[in-house]
Amino acid sequence: MEAVLSLPREVVVRSKVASIGILILDSNQTQRRLLAGALNRRPEFQVTTCDLEIEVALQLLASESISIVLVNTSRAGALDMSLLRRLHLARADVNTILLLDRYDRDLVLSAFRAGARGLFSFSDQPIRLLCKCIHCVHQGEVWANSEQLQHLLTSVAQVPSLRVVNSNGLKLLTLREEQVVALVADGLSNREIAGELRLSEHTIKKYVFRIFDKLGISSRVELVLYAVNHGGQLHAEWLPSRAVAAGKSN
Repeated sequence: MEAVLSLPREVVVRSKVASIGILILDSNQTQRRLLAGALNRRPEFQVTTCDLEIEVALQLLASESISIVLVNTSRAGALDMSLLRRLHLARADVNTILLLDRYDRDLVLSAFRAGARGLFSFSDQPIRLLCKCIHCVHQGEVWANSEQLQHLLTSVAQVPSLRVVNSNGLKLLTLREEQVVALVADGLSNREIAGELRLSEHTIKKYVFRIFDKLGISSRVELVLYAVNHGGQLHAEWLPSRAVAAGKSN
């Protein structure tokens, strides 16, 4: 007791600041225990674990001092993305890291859109780097390998869509037509739109006239006004290459 009381005050304060509360969500009890055991060897980590039960996880986030959530699952499905979104909406200040055995482009984009701040892949990263990953994300950085970053950059560079609906909220246009509307709304000419989408100018003209016909309008000004009143910006989505797209448009 005397030894504790004799510690300098600033040492105790630094110890508290360095503490990182971690919640491990894993459906496999054995994996949970092994991962928790490995992380608990680090004095700065305070680890809590539970199954992949969102309601239990939300209760723990509300009652425990947690700043990092590790979601460990081999199932890269809709359930995981829904879980990530709910965690992010409930506690936007808590950073989530998704632990993966494998991944693809769609999973990478979906995970970051759902609020993940890091993707740690056991297939190409040794587990000893997980501690570094946790520290980086805790400091506000994003953890992703070069391939995952490339997927993100490619997505950002793609053309966004502008969804157009009728008075009943029903979607009126195809995804490619929505991309054309978004670029028309940005003030691009048919030639410039063709360059952006890597299609021929003739194909873009056909898209524009088809859009006019569907919406019952006759000018680009009317199209922009209609999009402003009935549209909403969407994430960029992948569409087929020039040859495939041009073939389908004919």
